[in-house]
Parts: sequence; C-alpha cells; structure tokens
Amino acid sequence: MESNNLFETIERVAVDIFSRESLKKRLETGEPLKIKLGADPSRPDLHLGHSVTLRMLRKMQDKGHEIIFVIGDFTGMIGDPSGLNKTRQPLTLEETRSNGQSYFEQVSKILDPAKTRITYNSDWLGKMDFAQVLRLAGKYTLARIMERDDFSNRYASNQPIGLHELFYPLMQGYDSVALNADVEVGGTDQTFNLLVGRELQKDYGKKPQEVITFPLLPGLDGVEKMSKSLDNYIGIDEPPEIMFEKCMKIPDNILPDYFRLTTDIVEDEYANILSHDIRQAHFMYAREIVKIYHGTDAIETAEQRYLAIASGNAPGDMQMISVSGSRAPIIELLKQAGFASSNSDARRLIEGGGIKLDGKTVSDINLIVSCDAIISRGKNRFVKIHIG
Repeated sequence: MESNNLFETIERVAVDIFSRESLKKRLETGEPLKIKLGADPSRPDLHLGHSVTLRMLRKMQDKGHEIIFVIGDFTGMIGDPSGLNKTRQPLTLEETRSNGQSYFEQVSKILDPAKTRITYNSDWLGKMDFAQVLRLAGKYTLARIMERDDFSNRYASNQPIGLHELFYPLMQGYDSVALNADVEVGGTDQTFNLLVGRELQKDYGKKPQEVITFPLLPGLDGVEKMSKSLDNYIGIDEPPEIMFEKCMKIPDNILPDYFRLTTDIVEDEYANILSHDIRQAHFMYAREIVKIYHGTDAIETAEQRYLAIASGNAPGDMQMISVSGSRAPIIELLKQAGFASSNSDARRLIEGGGIKLDGKTVSDINLIVSCDAIISRGKNRFVKIHIG
C-alpha cells in the first residue's frame, strides 16, 4: 500500500513518467531504488522552482530509497545548453566544485543530508581516455542530438553551436551508466537529457532507468519559468522577510500552482480561501513558505515587517552604513548599499524610478546626499545611511 501511495503521489505532480508501469512495478517490489538528481553547478542558488523536484525526492527518500546527488563539476565545464540561444560561458573545475558545495548546502534544507549520497561526475568522466570518448560518441547520431529544440533552433537561426556542447547530453547520460541509476528525475526542460541516459544504459547492457519529469514553476512575473537570472524568483536561502514579501507578489492566477507544487497544504484547505479572499490566501502561502525554510518563530517578524512596508513605513531593523566625509554622491551610496553593482547599474535604477531617498523617488543621477537618510530600492530593501 505504501508503494502505491508513493506512486500516486509522484503521478499527481509529475508531467511525464518513462515508463509508468515499470516504475510502479519497481516501487511495488519494496527494494530501495537508486534515484539520481543532477545539479548544474553554474547556478548555485536554489529557488522554489527547484523545490518542486526536491520535495518529491524527500518523499521518496523517506520511503527508504537512495538519493544520489550528482554534482556536475565536469559537465559544468561545458555548461548545460538546455533552453539557451547561445553557448554558455564555461566554468573552471574549481568554480564548479565551489558552486556545487553551495548547492548541496541549500539542498539540505529539503533533503536529509545524512541519507543523501554526493558524487562528482569528474570521478568517472575525467578518467575516460579518448578511445572511450569516441565509443560514447558513437552511441548517438547527430540527427538525434539535433532533435533538441535549443540545438535545432540555434542551427536554424545561424547561431553558433560548439562541438563540445553536443557532448553534454551524452555526458549527463553516461552519469546514469556509471551510477547504475534506477530512476532519474528533473524538470521538463531536462527531458531529452534524461532519456539519453535511459538509452545509453541499454547500449551498455544495463537495465534502463525510469525517468520522471516535473513541471517548471512559473516565476513572479507569471510568464517565464522561475529563474535567478530573470529576477523573478524566491530563493530558498533568502531571509524570511524577503521571502514573505516576494510570496505576496505572486500573481493571483498562478498561486494555486504554488500551493500545489511547493507546499504540503492539501487542496481542500487552500481552495476555499483562494476563491473567497485572495489576499488572505497570499498570507497563508507566505506564512507556510517561511515556516518551511526558517521555522515557525520567523513568521511573525517577517509578516509584521511586510505590513509595515505595505503601509508605507520603513522597517525598524534596517542595515546601517556609515560614510566618511560630509557628502556623498547617490551613485556611490547605491553601490555601498548593495543596491547596484556598478555606476551604470545605479544610473539605470534611478532612471527607472526604482530608488527612493527618505520616501521620495530620486530622479537626479548627480544627486549629492549631505545628511543622514534612508535609501530604499523597491518595497522591501532599505538601508540607513549615516553621513560624517
């Protein structure tokens, strides 16, 4: 019964299962399965979009299955071309290792680290000689690789494709061969890569893995998938007050998806409030997310801070920055406050109306500040400046 319940839970959230009947039979045996999750170390910061897959892995982990967390330190030196219209900037092995460690520390907020096996795919990919690489390349045709939308679209639009990028699906797929994975999971944007692993296992005389793909969570813009690069994300490692504020910004029409995919609140509990009081539904969701990632004690402070900001008041627990001298350009203050990374970035924020000084929008990029003030960016970032 427990295996059936787990399969039903997976099926409710999954977009596709390859193959459904085979996965169900494997779960029914009661034998622990090796479940593989690959991590792209080029993006070490996790957000709620990643949690959709991770939360399901935790349920599988709690049923006794082994989660193998594969940090793609070797494949990271190529960079996953999925969904890209240009070649990704390659990382060094040291950068991929550092990012991978940060990734795992954040994953531990959801998975049980004591029951999670960490591996680096450089352990086997880095040891392959050229003859082995050629044999691997011979397992797939160029026509099959070009079936990927990102490759075919780039080729059709005359965008360059590096030969090394064509190896990425094969390298990720070979990870499954090396690990004898029973199951591999990922987002729908990884479907092609996951199925390559399934095919390669057959070619190497192994039992093919089951593949489960999960939906991509839409970002706060309600259009694109959640992504740090698009600044439409809620990071699972962000402070509770920032999390709460961002949860309140989720578009009304996709809030049901956020409840369903990122919390354990059953539909009966949130459906009614969604239909009768959407603002209170946002509060319900925000409290739950803060509780999951920061604990119950963090909820009240985060909520009170949000209410203060929403009413036009600055929070009382602001960061303070002291600036020597009697005056300072607003451009420099924005950089010191961490609101801008460069002069051009600061000018862009001001010209876009995104910066306020003591509650008033700044429009002059040459403004000189000569007294203590509060600088804010958006509705949830405040810094108190002390001049002198």
